[in-house]
Amino acid sequence: MVAAGIFLIARLFPLFIIIPYIMHIISSIGIVTLFLGATLALAQKDIKRSLAYSTMSQLGYIILALGIGSYRTALFHLITHAYSKALLFLGAGSIIHSIEPIVGYSPDKSQNLVLMGGLTKYIPITRTTFLLGTLSLCGIPPLACFWSKDEILSDSWLYSTTFGIIAYFTAGLTAFYMFRVYLLTFDGYLRVHFQDYSNSKTSSSSSITLWGKNTSNRSNSNTNLSISTINKKVFFFSKKKKNSVRNKIWDFHFYFGKKYTPKYPHELDNTMLFPLLILVIFTMFIGVIGIHFDENAIGPDLLSKWLTSSKTFLVENSNFCLNSYTFLQNAILSISIATAGLCIAYIFYGSVHSFFYNFSFFNSFFNLKRNFKRRILDQIQSTIY
Repeated sequence: MVAAGIFLIARLFPLFIIIPYIMHIISSIGIVTLFLGATLALAQKDIKRSLAYSTMSQLGYIILALGIGSYRTALFHLITHAYSKALLFLGAGSIIHSIEPIVGYSPDKSQNLVLMGGLTKYIPITRTTFLLGTLSLCGIPPLACFWSKDEILSDSWLYSTTFGIIAYFTAGLTAFYMFRVYLLTFDGYLRVHFQDYSNSKTSSSSSITLWGKNTSNRSNSNTNLSISTINKKVFFFSKKKKNSVRNKIWDFHFYFGKKYTPKYPHELDNTMLFPLLILVIFTMFIGVIGIHFDENAIGPDLLSKWLTSSKTFLVENSNFCLNSYTFLQNAILSISIATAGLCIAYIFYGSVHSFFYNFSFFNSFFNLKRNFKRRILDQIQSTIY
């Protein structure tokens, strides 16, 4: 359903290509869509919203490719992106299901990136598959989206320098916000146990923002916890929510004296994991169908054979073959931009940020500097007096 409009444009391509200004309008809509979707994905706290705006941006790439006449490249990216994004959405569902036993059936909590983190040791298989889907969407070889996105970037640069700059810059933004989602979900520590799940919005005693800062509020006496004491064991049960299918499943924690044993996420069964592994295989190898170099090079191009009947109206047909040197030159640029986006995301949201955010590091530095100044002042004072 999402790609229905793109498929319609692809089928009507012989009609659109007759009118040049129609093609320019299509490419302009594509360049605006890909940049707008990427910027909107930067500020999302909901994991599914981030992936949804990412889909919007990638569909903008496909519309751009159709508008500049790269018919084959557009359909190639439509195929590779479909498998990568299906893997990411299914992985997001696995993450949400693993979080729900702790926060309850509430999309505002179970899909919130602020409450996640540190899920690597709890759901390692989901983490690996989600990482592969993320790297594929970022354009890291040899995963699927690298081959198609690299062709779109190079074709957009040849069509218009302005379009090429925006497309390359958005590719860096894609790597940044996708790796941001991955780091907020799997890196660091599990932030869900630092939250209070009462209905009062101001009752959180220690809430953590998306940027890693702590905001402390005064404890609220109006809590929705009912306490019962049985054999000196205290059980805290969350209050039921109205109109919820999962009201019968109460979220609870056990307190044995001073010992606190909270719930933790867990990997799901094979019903969810098996489709993830199947999609991983396609994400890793589906790009083979579109790899195409010059005619003397060895490279299967099954996609071109499937589109043979439509080649008569393709603008890119005459100059379609790509030599190895040009491909390597374009690939180095796109990989460098994607790597830069990954590194910047890791600095802001990864372990490096947690290290520098740790005040003990700064305190030790300032204490060393202060002690050095104090020793100098003491020596001056002892010399004078």
